[in-house]
Amino acid sequence: MSTETSQRFSSFAEFYPYYLQEHSNATCRRLHYVGSLLVLAIIAYAVMTQQWLWLLAIPLVGYGFAWVGHFVFEKNRPATFDYPFYSLMGDWVMLKDALTGRIKF
Repeated sequence: MSTETSQRFSSFAEFYPYYLQEHSNATCRRLHYVGSLLVLAIIAYAVMTQQWLWLLAIPLVGYGFAWVGHFVFEKNRPATFDYPFYSLMGDWVMLKDALTGRIKF
């Protein structure tokens, strides 16, 4: 399962290396990217069409892809269970880092 879950972080900068370690499997990372990009697509669609009920799908889509990545490919417990806010930030920073070439897509 997850590495040291009793560990506490005092900042996101301190947390992010741990977050990346928990996402070392490329398929897991890619599933996170798919979920995050679909979240953006859902938001854009809801805004363009004013069909606000689509926004209810965001947690299912965002977490669904990520959790499949963790439980099936990474074989660890998602960091969001222990660090919900840092983990959410980590999803978006990891996507940005992948799109800018800082980490492997």
